[in-house]
Order: sequence, then structure tokens, then C-alpha cells
Amino acid sequence: MMDSGGRSKQPQRTPPGKGQKPNQRMRIPSWMFWLILAALSVGYIYMFLWPQESSRIDLPYSALLDATENGLVQSVEIEGQDVTGEFREELRWTGTELLEQGDAVPSDVNEADIVTDTEFSTTVPPNSSEQLLPTLRENNVTVGAQEEQQSILPSLLISVLPLALILGLIVLMGRNMSRGQQNVFGFGRSRAKLYDPERPHVTFADVAGEEEAKRELTEVVDFLKNPAKYHQIGARLPRGVLLVGPPGTGKTLLAKAVAGEAGVPFFSVSASEFVEMFVGVGASRVRDLFERAKAAAPGIIFVDELDAVGRQRFAGLGGSNDEREQTLNQLLVEMDGFDGNQDVIVVAATNRPDVLDPALLRPGRFDRQVVVGLPHKRGREAILKIHTRGIPLDSSVDLVSIAGGTPGFSGADLANLVNEAALTAARRNRKTVTRADFEEALDKIILGTVRSALMNERDRLIVAYHEAGHAIVAHFSPGSDPLRKVSIVPRGRALGVTIQTPTEDRYNYSRHYLLARIAVMMGGRAAEIITFNEVTTGAQNDLKEATDLARRMVGLWGMSDEIGPLYLGTGEQHVFLGRELTQDRDMSDETLDRADAAIRRIVTTAMQDAINLLTERRSDLDALAQRLMEEETVDDDEITRLLGAPPVPAEVAAMEVTDLE
Repeated sequence: MMDSGGRSKQPQRTPPGKGQKPNQRMRIPSWMFWLILAALSVGYIYMFLWPQESSRIDLPYSALLDATENGLVQSVEIEGQDVTGEFREELRWTGTELLEQGDAVPSDVNEADIVTDTEFSTTVPPNSSEQLLPTLRENNVTVGAQEEQQSILPSLLISVLPLALILGLIVLMGRNMSRGQQNVFGFGRSRAKLYDPERPHVTFADVAGEEEAKRELTEVVDFLKNPAKYHQIGARLPRGVLLVGPPGTGKTLLAKAVAGEAGVPFFSVSASEFVEMFVGVGASRVRDLFERAKAAAPGIIFVDELDAVGRQRFAGLGGSNDEREQTLNQLLVEMDGFDGNQDVIVVAATNRPDVLDPALLRPGRFDRQVVVGLPHKRGREAILKIHTRGIPLDSSVDLVSIAGGTPGFSGADLANLVNEAALTAARRNRKTVTRADFEEALDKIILGTVRSALMNERDRLIVAYHEAGHAIVAHFSPGSDPLRKVSIVPRGRALGVTIQTPTEDRYNYSRHYLLARIAVMMGGRAAEIITFNEVTTGAQNDLKEATDLARRMVGLWGMSDEIGPLYLGTGEQHVFLGRELTQDRDMSDETLDRADAAIRRIVTTAMQDAINLLTERRSDLDALAQRLMEEETVDDDEITRLLGAPPVPAEVAAMEVTDLE
């Protein structure tokens, strides 16, 4: 696995609490002060301020003498001037006199004011015990006595506890104020998380589908494991590595794998954590982060979503963000201010390299750009094998077939696919995950969940012919992707779907293929015109996608006869507000008119081709629509039985190939 040979060892830092110097004071956490103060406050309130309820009858001294002479008292306990005792039976005290069980309650006494109990308490006036004791002996009352104990604890608590609470509060406030003066801008410290290289980590074995990127990063790992080898020959370590790729392709995972393979500290932070509402905080956090990384060198600083702070300065309309620009400036200074022997590499990830400031991308800062693209078929198969570890798969599951049916899926998409299939199997109380679970999960991810749309028979028939039109044009158009499923079951926001699955990953698209793709998009509208001589709103998304694709064919890829092989830039999406307005237009109005005419011609021609094909295959259109009305979903095998085998595409002698970005 990891080899630490040749790498200069760093001094071990003593963990907190171990090897502490004798003169080093242990700091008591603030929460402990608050806990002690709260406990003392609650105890003080309970002991001295909270009213203590008692069920005994509180008798005057004269009433005690009368009750003793009447033979109602059984025993007493004398402690100083306090006397407690017990009646021979349960008595009632009205506030002025004692009543036995048979005595009537005076009319002027409220029942709620009467206290009933067998016990009582009273206080003997000074110098009256000589009168009380003979009376008790004459009436055969059992007398007990206890020596009065003088305790200073209550008085001490009453006098000292409030003072202690106040002093403790003052001390705590003083500590906080002192700490705040020492670090007024404490929020300027970096919030980066440090992953200990001694803990379990991610290695390149946990990353699949990105073999090219892994090979590129292997050299970075060797830099970090053996920096002395490169210093001796005078080579300079790369200061920055930029991972570029679509979302979910594993850029963060690759950065962790680099740290895991090299066995060095790994500081992870999101670029958005640098920016705050206070100007200068982001720059302070950048400085603190690099100071921590230099102290732990060799190491890696990983900045996720770099475009949050690294966007071009003053791009588009409106003013710039001073705080973000100051943070970016500090990042530029730190990256270009390393000493020659500082073995710290900055790894950043972004899915929008086009918006980054050019100063970030120059050599000396981000020296290398590693493209982390979408995995190909073999890569998707390897990713599926990693994510299906520990998941019981049925014998019907073919990962090769699943990988072939998921072109354009990223690693995150494949992980979600496996998880959705496992959830589906669990809902159906299965012990293993079957092929049907994967197919349902794939449909759920691509199309959305099945919803119960209340459609009448007329709407169902329109949707059936609409989807059948897509399927017929796709099946009989040479060069188009093969069909996988046609359904009129509502999913997500669609009332029906027609799914095509490419047989292989495509990276270049020919004009012939793109025209067939537009014709397939227009097949639904064409079927409505042929069958009902009417159009509906169901083709909204088809029209949008077809028009957008035609606009890119004309303006980006030069695939129209009207414009020719010229780049117009139409179809690009500008990420900055106002950039399109501030840029000079490099074409005339006449050229734009010709481009619009070319877009219209491509879409209308594709529409007419779809109408001609469906008119010729009207019987197939009716048969497939009728089967959809009966079954709601038709798979590829059933489509082949109904329509026959698709035609073999003729070889195009002069194929125009373009790079689809």
C-alpha cells in the first residue's frame, strides 16, 4: 500500500493532555462555569426561596394548651422553642378552634380554609415551658425532647452564595472579554477540516472509471511521498492541480485518494466558506489555512467548488464583490508565494473552468489541469462493481448490460442507481436485487416516479399516438439510437415517454445523426397531425429540444448550407449577467436572419420527414398505438415483433463529424 521511505519525517506533535508541562494550567471550559453557576442557583432557590409546603396543622400556643387539657394530644417532641406532636385522632382546624369528627362546622367558616390532619406544630413563647410541661404530664402526653443544634450552614449559604454567584459571573465575563481582545477577529480563522493520515482513508482502489485521471495524479502522489528526490535534482513541485469535470464524476473522491495514497495531512475546505459579509474575513481565512498547511507539510489543501471564490474579477454588468475579490487576491498571493521547499500542493475542483479568473490558471499557480470526465462503458462497469459490494445480486443482474444502458451517467448517478435498486428490492421484501429492480430504478432516475394522472380515453389515445410517432420514426430512421421502451404511463411531468438507448458511448456526432434525432423529436407532433389533424400542447418539450439542437448545429458546429462552416456563437449560455450585452456583436443582421432561416429550415424539414415516414407506416403507427392503449408499456422485444427489425443504416460517404460539447 503506502510506502513512507524517502519521505522526510515530521516531528510528532504531542496530543493535548499528554506530556503537559508542570507550569501549564489546565483551562476550564466556559460551559463548566455556566453549569456550576446554574446548579448553585437552583439549589439556593430551592432551599431558601422556594416555599416549603407542609400538611401539619400550625397551632397557636394557646390552642395547644386547650387541646392538651381536653385530652386530644397523644405525644409531643420538643426542640428548643419548636414543638411538634400528634393528636389521638384526626382533627380539623378552622383557624380559630379545633373540631373533632362529630363537631359541626360554624357557618361563618369556609370549607376550603379547614386543615385536617393528625399532626401539628407550634412555637412556645419564651419562659413558658414551666407551664407546658406540667400540663402535658397531667394529661398523660408522651413527651420527647431533642437538643437544639445551632447550624451556621443556612446563614452561611444565605450570605455567601449570592456573592459567589456574582463573583463567578464576573470572572467568566472577564475571561471571555480577554479572549475576545486577544482574537477580535476569531471568525477569520480557517474552517478547513483536517483528515488525519493515520485514520482509515480513501485510496485509488476505491476510485474506478477514471483511469486517465488516476495516472495523471500518480505523479502528484510520488511528489508528496518523495519530495527530496525532486529537490535534489532542482525540480519544483507543482503548486496546484485543478480537477475539472461535470458534477458527480468523483473530483472530491480523487483528491481524497491522492491524500490517502501519499499518507499526508489533507485539509478540506469549500470555497464558499471563505466569503463572509465582513470584508477581509475571507483573506484572513486563506492566510490561516496556508499557515496550518505549511506547519504540517508535506500536505494537501483541497478547495472544493473553486468557482465560488475564483470567478473572473469584474465580469458582466454591475459592480464587483470586494470581499470575494480580496479573498481571490489573497489566494493568488499564497499560491505564488510558496518557498521552494514548501511541500504543499493545492488541489481544487470545479465544474465551471470557463468562469475562473485567468490569473488562477497560469503556470505557477494551477500548473496542471486534470479532466475528470464521464466514465465510459468499462469505467461504468467498474464503478457498479464497487457500489454493489455487499449487496446480494440476483443471477439475472448483468452489470455489463447495465453499464451499456447508462451512457452519460456519472459515478454519483451510478451510486444512486444501485441504491434505488436496493430500496426497490427491500420494498418488495426480496432477499436479492434483481434485474427488474435495476430497470425500475433506471426509469425512476431518468423519467421520475410514476404518478396517477386521471386521463380520459381521448387524452390516453392522443398520448398513445404521440409516443407511437416518436417510436416509429426512431425505429425506421437509419442511424438513430435503438428503442428500449415506449410507455404512456405518466412519469414526472411527462404524460408518456419513449426511451432510446445508445449501443455505444458517443463523443462525436455526425450531421446525419443529429438530423435523425430532430426528426424523432418531431415524430410525436407529426403523428398528431396525421391522426387527428390537430396539434396539442404535448409537444412543448419536443419543440424546445429540437429548436435548441438546430440552433447549435447552425451557430456552433457550422452544419447549415445557409451559413456554412462559420462559428456564430448562437446557442451558448453565458454564465455572467450582462456579458452578452457588453460584448461586441461579430455578425450582421443579415447573417442573423440567415441563421434564423437555417434553424427554421432544419426543424421544418425534419418535421416533414417525420410526416412522410409516418404516412408511409400508418398501419404500424395504428398497431403500436393500439398496443399502448392495451398494455400501456411496450419493451424493445415487443416493438421488434410488431414493427420488424430496424433497417441497417447506409454508410455515409462523406460524414461531417463535430465535437459535441
